Amino acid sequence: MAYRITRDCNLCDACVTECPNEAITAGPNVYVIDAAKCTECVGFFDEAQCAAVCPQECCEPDPDRVEPEAVLIERARKLHPDEDFSGDVPSRHRN
Repeated sequence: MAYRITRDCNLCDACVTECPNEAITAGPNVYVIDAAKCTECVGFFDEAQCAAVCPQECCEPDPDRVEPEAVLIERARKLHPDEDFSGDVPSRHRN
């Protein structure tokens, strides 16, 4: 499932540089996560980095975008064709 950023966001920038997929951009009032680029950091980290660094705790799983780990890994492969996502990749789905 993709993550989303709630209205509690204060545009602090903490999450932007942490996203391995460059999925976070500034919206008019809060940052926005592009669901088509969000992999929940699967393949890179054991937890979503936006949520891990957010001081406002406003990065959360989007219940309308539930996706299995295999879909997230495939998305990571498409976004990062030069990376190797075979084998035991980091994933919050395995915690």
